Amino acid sequence: MASGKEAHGWAARDASGHLSPFNFSRRVQRDGDVTIKVLFCGLCHTDLHVIKNEWGNAMYPLVPGHEVVGVVTDVAPGLTKFKAGDTVGVGYFVDSCRSCESCSKRFESYCPQLVQTSNGVDLFDGSTTQGGFSDVLIVSQDYLVRVPESLSPEGTAPLLCAGITVFSPMVQYGLNVPGKHLGESATWGSVASVTWASSLARRSG
Repeated sequence: MASGKEAHGWAARDASGHLSPFNFSRRVQRDGDVTIKVLFCGLCHTDLHVIKNEWGNAMYPLVPGHEVVGVVTDVAPGLTKFKAGDTVGVGYFVDSCRSCESCSKRFESYCPQLVQTSNGVDLFDGSTTQGGFSDVLIVSQDYLVRVPESLSPEGTAPLLCAGITVFSPMVQYGLNVPGKHLGESATWGSVASVTWASSLARRSG
């Protein structure tokens, strides 16, 4: 596998979950790719499960992080959707098969070949994906979102997991309109999502 851009991050080496400095290479930029300088990355409880191998699928060394906000530094030739200087976000996944029923309906999160931002397997070269606890990411433009200037980068990062987890079903079931009511129930692991749900519901009226 050809080496790409040099990256510096924080990785877990074993199930202790302790993070330490880690130097590695990002994959080579492909057609449709965007290179991002990471500014902020949230810490999700999923990251804690994974770096401690509590789900039995950790691939060490493992750089966590899937609530990423950064600035575009380079784009593949011919791309027009994003340009250098744009502020963008990366969420829980960075690729999918793009051809299954779920992908065709824009429900890529249900794709059986979903590629997670961290601790996933790249569909092209089989390498392990490393997350946003690093200084640089290379991601397909199809799995990026633009961050408006009106939002702070540091405040936007948690929206890319806890926020979208509740906002997506709110939109799907028409709960993001005035007059609708949203019940609240949470366990410890979902407190952040419920907090965002309450905030989004209030803003929707």
